[in-house]
Amino acid sequence: MKKKLSLLLSVIICMLVLAACAGQSSEPEDKKEVQNKKAKVRVANWSQLISEQTNLLVDEEKKFFTNEGLSVEVIPGAGGGDAIKNILTGKADIAFTDPGSLFSALNKGEKLKVIYNIYPQNVFNVVSLKESNITKPEDLKGKKIGVYSLTSGTRQNLLVLLHQAGLTEKDVTIVETGLLNFAPLMQGQVDATAATDTGLYLGKQKGLGEVNVMEVKDSLNFPSDFFVVTEETYEKKQDLLKSFLAGYEKSASWMIENPEEAADLAVKHAIDGKDRENNLEIIKLRNASSVSELTDEKGLGFFDMNNIQEAADLYKKLGLIEKELNMSEIITEELVPKKQ
Repeated sequence: MKKKLSLLLSVIICMLVLAACAGQSSEPEDKKEVQNKKAKVRVANWSQLISEQTNLLVDEEKKFFTNEGLSVEVIPGAGGGDAIKNILTGKADIAFTDPGSLFSALNKGEKLKVIYNIYPQNVFNVVSLKESNITKPEDLKGKKIGVYSLTSGTRQNLLVLLHQAGLTEKDVTIVETGLLNFAPLMQGQVDATAATDTGLYLGKQKGLGEVNVMEVKDSLNFPSDFFVVTEETYEKKQDLLKSFLAGYEKSASWMIENPEEAADLAVKHAIDGKDRENNLEIIKLRNASSVSELTDEKGLGFFDMNNIQEAADLYKKLGLIEKELNMSEIITEELVPKKQ
């Protein structure tokens, strides 16, 4: 009898030990299973990972995308055209790109869908030194004007500004200056330079004096950047895209409401983020470009269709593209999170 009890006790102890071991080994398996369930989204960026995009870079701390069941990889790029190339070649799912690059790709016959309006405000400008007395677009006639490159948004937006003043590219001399475009302005090599709001801020930090600034948005306020996907991705991955936009909308709202925290995190995550105060000013500028009267009404990410169609028509009129584009067939708001 004692032997039977001893044997039974041994069996029970063994079972308890095995159960404990099984419980211990199941925990990492459960974690691994959760990690495997996270769907990966690859975002092709137009630039390196910079401070104005901090909301895209802080998922480690803020979990905007993790909470949507996603793992997001941001792929650095060299311009909006590069971002679109990355989705066309299958290297990314979503392109973070500008209207000019989008119009150019559509002009070539690429099948694309625009799913989110990242920055509804135009952020481009033309800057001149105070002493040049260039105060309105008409004053640019006969002047030398710097642009980043002949394929950049600075040139395209300069042409928009000139057109609104009844001028064309033939009425000015356009000079490629590269990204350090304020040095030629300060040295008198050009009379004015086309730039962005953040570029102007950094130029002032580097010694740019008193200037006159002409905002492109005062002539035609069309968006600066969109999220774009291929038609195939749009048809096959709508749930994934909807989850991504839900996470992005939360991240953008967070950065608008918490610029100070975003500036702190940019120090860790952004390639240009070492100076916390610069981060804060750049983030404030980009937050301002993320909102409009329409977003106040409908929520972040929505589109003014007429405005974007007007921009596409103007690009054709300026000779930047050859095809007429029907943007209502390209833009969809079906996946944009509705305002709560």
